[in-house]
Amino acid sequence: MKTLTEHDIRSSFVNCSKGEAKRLPLPKQLADIDHWDSLDFLGWFDLSAPDRSYLVAERGDEVIGVTLRSPSAKRGFLRRSMCSLCLTSHPGSGVSLMSARKAGRAGREGNSVGLYICADLDCSLYVRGKKQPAPGGRMEESLTVEQQIERTRGHLDAFLERLFV
Repeated sequence: MKTLTEHDIRSSFVNCSKGEAKRLPLPKQLADIDHWDSLDFLGWFDLSAPDRSYLVAERGDEVIGVTLRSPSAKRGFLRRSMCSLCLTSHPGSGVSLMSARKAGRAGREGNSVGLYICADLDCSLYVRGKKQPAPGGRMEESLTVEQQIERTRGHLDAFLERLFV
């Protein structure tokens, strides 16, 4: 992913108003991010609203920002779920169903799309082995890391495409 500025991020949001994008909090350490090339997307949480998070990704030549909502109810620790982007499984509430209002008129009418995603939004780091999930979180695969990254980006592109359909 290329390095993004505050302006790049705020102007990228497709499923909220320009005023909402102007007011949303940015990642606290945005200026300190030095591993942009290891990110498939930039994800962060709204510390003042625990059910709200944000995802910004490159899609072709453009940058797409999405506001996400997650349910506030936490799941039991004995249950495991798998992220639909990076295919990492986590116990308990480590994977969350996050929904995003669709872009344009469909979103204003209340339509949304959702996906199960790592609750910490660190999919890029799990795929690259830079962050380790709980034991059993990443299965042994015959795909190379580069192929796993491409698969994750493909899943992300498919989710982003659903925002516009």
